[in-house]
Parts: sequence; C-alpha cells; structure tokens
Amino acid sequence: MEFDRSFLNVIMLSFGFMLVFTAFQTMGNIEKTILESIKQDDKTFDGDGYQSLAIIYAALAACNWLAPSFISMTGPRVAIFIGSCCYAFFIGTFLIPSSTLLYIASGILGFGGSLLWTGHGIYLTKNSDSETMSRNSSLFWAIFQSSLFAGNLFVFFMFNEPKIDEPTRKLVFSVLLSLSIIGTMMLLFLRKPPYLLSLGEAEGVSSADKELALPEQKNDKNILTAWYAFKEAILLFLTCKIMLLSLTFIYTGLALTFFSGVYSSSIGFTIGMGDKRKSLIGLSGIFIGIGEVIGGIIFGILSTKQNTFCKLSGWKIVIVGFLFSLFAYITILLNLPNNSPFNDTNDTGFINPSPILAMIGSFTLGFGDACYNTQIYALLGVIYSKESAPAFALFKFCQSIAAAISFVYSTHIGLHVQLTILFISMILGTCSFCFIEIRHSRRKNSLDIINPALAESVSN
Repeated sequence: MEFDRSFLNVIMLSFGFMLVFTAFQTMGNIEKTILESIKQDDKTFDGDGYQSLAIIYAALAACNWLAPSFISMTGPRVAIFIGSCCYAFFIGTFLIPSSTLLYIASGILGFGGSLLWTGHGIYLTKNSDSETMSRNSSLFWAIFQSSLFAGNLFVFFMFNEPKIDEPTRKLVFSVLLSLSIIGTMMLLFLRKPPYLLSLGEAEGVSSADKELALPEQKNDKNILTAWYAFKEAILLFLTCKIMLLSLTFIYTGLALTFFSGVYSSSIGFTIGMGDKRKSLIGLSGIFIGIGEVIGGIIFGILSTKQNTFCKLSGWKIVIVGFLFSLFAYITILLNLPNNSPFNDTNDTGFINPSPILAMIGSFTLGFGDACYNTQIYALLGVIYSKESAPAFALFKFCQSIAAAISFVYSTHIGLHVQLTILFISMILGTCSFCFIEIRHSRRKNSLDIINPALAESVSN
C-alpha cells in the first residue's frame, strides 16, 4: 500500500535523524563546557563553544537561501545524505582539538544543515497529505528528539568530575562520531516517495517544474531549475503570511540557542548545584528530550482525531507551549544566577540553586519547544505543500539567523536579559502563529462547505 510505504519512509527518516542528532545535540549541549576543559589542558587552544555555534547557525541561515536551488538539482534524498556527512565531519574534528579546524568545521556544518533540514521538509511533505501531515510531523519530532536520551545519558555517567580529562573527552567524541556515521548510512538508503513530480528527483519545487516543462538539455535545465527555485524562495519570503510567521520562526531559533547551548551549561557552571554539577548537564539534556518526545507523542495522537480537535489544534497546542515555556523561564530566573552562562560561579539566583527545579525547567523547556515546532512543520506542510522547498528553507533561515545572533550575545549578556528577550519574542511569535493558523483554518472550512475540491488546494 502506498500509505504504508510513505509511513515507512517517515519512520526511516526519523530514526536516521535520531542517530545523527544523538551525536550533534549532545555535542551542542556539552560543547561550551568541554571546550573550557580543553583550554585548561592546552593553553594554545582558544576555541569558544558559543562562537562555534554562532558560526554554525550563521552559515546555516545564509546557505538556506541556496538550499532549494541545490535540492532542485539533486533531490532531497541526496541533500539529506550530504548534509548528514557534514554533521559527522564536525563531530570528528573534536578528536583533533584546533581552534581553526573547529571554526571551519562549524561553517561546513552550517552548509550541511541547510541541505539536511530543507531536504527533510520536502521529503516529509512528499510522504504526507493534509490528513497525515500533522501526525507525521509529530511522529518525526518524537523519534528525532529521543536523540537527547542516549547521548546525554552517556554524558551523565561519563562526566562525574568537575574537570573533564582528555581520555574521557576522546571516548565521548568517539562514541558520538560512531553514532553519527551509523545515522548517515541509514539516511543514505532513504527510498523515493510514492508520488513523484515530473522532474523525478527534483521533488518539492513547484514553479520550477512548471517553468521547465520544456525539452532542454539536462545541464541547462538544472541551472534554470536552480534559478527558479531561488527566485521562488525570495518571492515567498516577501509575502505577508511568511513575514508574520517569521516572528514564530525567530522565537524558535532563540529558544533553540537557549536550551541547546546556554541553559545546560549554566547548570554545570553553578557551583551551588553541588560537586556532581557537570553530570547535571547530561541529565538536563535527558529531561529536555523527555519533554520533546512526550510533546511529540501527545500531539501525534491528538492529530489523528479527524474532524474534531485536529482541525483547529495548531493554535491551541501553541498556547499550551507558551504556558509551559513561560513556567520554565520563571523557574530558571529564580533558580540560576545571572552570570551562570559564562563560567563557574559561586553566585546564586533569587533562591538557593536546586537540581530538582533545574530538571523541571529542562522538561518544560523541551515540552514547550515540541508544541511550537510540531505545529510549525504541520502548518507549513499543509499551507505550502506545493512550495515545500522554499517554505522550509525560509523557516530554517529565520530560525538559524536568530540562533546565530543569540549565540553571539550569549557570550556578553547575563541570564536575566536573555530570559527577557525570550519572553518578548515568545509573545510575538505566539500571536503571529495563532493569527495565521486560525485564519487559514477558517478559510479552508468555509471553502470546504462551498467547494471541497477548492478547499483542498488552498495555500495562500
């Protein structure tokens, strides 16, 4: 059955991402802390975790403009494989500590990430329809974010001392590199979606397909396809709908920076957390992952209830995410000192540091993030099913540029200002998403009454 084939494709994509990001998300979670330990052993090394992550997301943002053009010539499966190779390369460079190599690998990873995530959006859309998109995006998110379990559980048991020595570091890097290679091999064997466009491998490019339905030489056709894909991304970015949704995209980028690179490191730097505070970095990542996975599973189940909850579920789920995230930011404000993102500190927050409260904050951060991201994927997959390449590329562009900026200012401003920025951007992002989702749902419902066939084709 075609549905079974599509579903299996989504499962394979999800587990491949899970393995690759078991390595990368764990590395992002510990990078700031582990690079500080390398500096203590090697005085010539001056690499900074926040700067590395800033380069990654800046390159990711820039390359997202070119990703649709690249994928229009290669197809999403090739792009996903090439992108995953870049992630494995980045992890491998930590076995040879070098500031120059670290920053070069960060830039390469940014390029690979643009291919991986844009290709993922196209591939997921091509294996879904309007009824299964929300379910598939939630299922992908739950499996993908389970990557936070294994890697961070490993870190929890490995990082038992305030200082992380070289043998421990190399063992951690080797294990993470192995996982990323296994995941890359799994993504290499992704199968074609059941329904292919006229350009075969160039799935997900709509206007380009129409423009190029002419007998041309292959090279000329590929160049024109790439040009039309790039032009389509620019035109889509200038629409009011994407402009409003960009506020939501930006918030997810700021939140990504905070929970993937800043928050867990802040826990490990807070001396009041106890002698085992470095192991709490891994435990924090595990609880973030639990929140992400539970959120993905819950929303995947709810989205299968046709004609009742799922028709207008997007904005409701995002409101739930807003409340969970607000609770998380309040607990973090109370629990951690203002200078905790920078280095080891004896300062305290408004209350004495509590590891239990820190883990509650981790869980609610993950759950809130799942609320936003699953619904963004579902909404883009439905509204822009014919323009999936530029739509998902623009999502990752806005998210990545926000993450890059956030990693830059994270090295200079304290925790309190960072939380204020997150709170303001969360309000703007939540309002914009709810407005677009409710407007689209009402328009589709009204058209469905008049003309069901027309309602199915609504996108703008």
